[in-house]
Amino acid sequence: MPSEQEATAHRGPAASTSPAGEPPDTTPTPAPTPTAENVFRAPYAALTWGIVLSVALVAFESMGVATVLPDIAERLGGLHAYGWGLSALMLANLIGTVAAGRDADRHGPARPLAVGLVVFAVGCALAGSAPDWPVFLAGRFLQGLGVGAVMALAYAAISLAYPQRLRARMFALVAGGWTVPSLVGPTVAAVISDHVSWRGVFVLLLPLIAVAAALALPQLRRLDRAEGAASAPADAPAARWWATPVARSVLLAAGTGVLLAGLQLRQLALLVPLVVAGGVAGVLALRTVTPPGTLAVRRGVPTGVVLRFLLCGAYFGSEAFLPLGLVRLRDLSASEAGLGLSAGAITWVLGAAWQGRVDGRWSGRSRAVPIAAGFAVLLAGIVVMALGVLVDAVPALVAVAGWAIGGAGMGVAFNAATTDAMEQAPADRQGEASGAMQLAQTLAVAVLSGLGGAAVSLASAYGSTVTVALTATFALTTALAAAGVLAAHRIRPATP
Repeated sequence: MPSEQEATAHRGPAASTSPAGEPPDTTPTPAPTPTAENVFRAPYAALTWGIVLSVALVAFESMGVATVLPDIAERLGGLHAYGWGLSALMLANLIGTVAAGRDADRHGPARPLAVGLVVFAVGCALAGSAPDWPVFLAGRFLQGLGVGAVMALAYAAISLAYPQRLRARMFALVAGGWTVPSLVGPTVAAVISDHVSWRGVFVLLLPLIAVAAALALPQLRRLDRAEGAASAPADAPAARWWATPVARSVLLAAGTGVLLAGLQLRQLALLVPLVVAGGVAGVLALRTVTPPGTLAVRRGVPTGVVLRFLLCGAYFGSEAFLPLGLVRLRDLSASEAGLGLSAGAITWVLGAAWQGRVDGRWSGRSRAVPIAAGFAVLLAGIVVMALGVLVDAVPALVAVAGWAIGGAGMGVAFNAATTDAMEQAPADRQGEASGAMQLAQTLAVAVLSGLGGAAVSLASAYGSTVTVALTATFALTTALAAAGVLAAHRIRPATP
């Protein structure tokens, strides 16, 4: 691709060579127009489709299986441990995220992505053929390991394989690759379960996983990984096994599991010690599995990890209880309540797409302005949504409009924060940074959903109301969004 200097040099001689007797043509000759780069054109097309398809499969599995999980639990005798059908995937996700991210920094993204897709496929096959609930949970755990790897490596692969000017667009495509299947996944899974078998939901994924691998892996294997492999931390192999990031990710998953189990209890005498023990274990583990300085909100990549936690805690922590509020407090039908979720998902994609298009103006400098603006719009959306849910004088459908506002803010802030953080991560730390942000997202969803669920459960146990529980939940998510507005300026190191 010619540079502007090369194009100017090419025009100079052309202007002075005119036929004899004619004045020289001084009209500038337009520079050759290079073919516009596009993520859906060579050499990126196959990798783009492979990444988007991988993310879409994970989204379909997450939302589709959640839809048919009650039927699966009933048929396999697992209603008494229903919650673990969701928690097994989420906790394993934490481990897979860390393991895949660290391996990508040492060996490049192709190997851990291949392993992640294979483990995901094995988990789908095991869950789809499970004769009983314990075997099904084992399959869900394997799926979670694969899900963590796929989601962490999607961002790392984008940062390694695409030029900087295309990354924001790819991050927006990943958002669409997650959101669109999330909208159609529940319906498709329900149709398969009703007319074929719930096992077909898992079987359907197997050939598509193979297609995603065939598209993505060849391109990733061609990446020049020499620099990343050569500059891998020299002290990593010398660490004691119990101090390694993967071992600490197991501790984090265990601590999170204890915390979530405690939040499901109604007896405060048991709830409090379990939550404290799980929380302490989780915080200790986070010091190892996230970039140094994350817990102190150090400027740069650590702030990017914190912003991901705040974003996902505010958004998903609110979204998880929007249908409950509209159905229980405002007497809407389930389909009407679902409009809010759909509105937020659609505007998230639109916000991310818009941010991807205008991202060039922020290239090489702080994206604090769009991040803070996105957080502020998300905060406004939560407030409007909460008013529509909690205040009888406000029309219930205002909550749907509020969540459409919140989704737009989420799309802008999520895309801008991810792009800025990954842009600052060194080449040999792309996997670690990507894994840490995905871990923060999973942890935020788990913790905020658990806290909101505990609020509803305790309100019922101690004679309070759902209104009080949801008020407390939305107040917490609003505070997280406000904290994001304040923390956005730390996404880049301070300029001297």
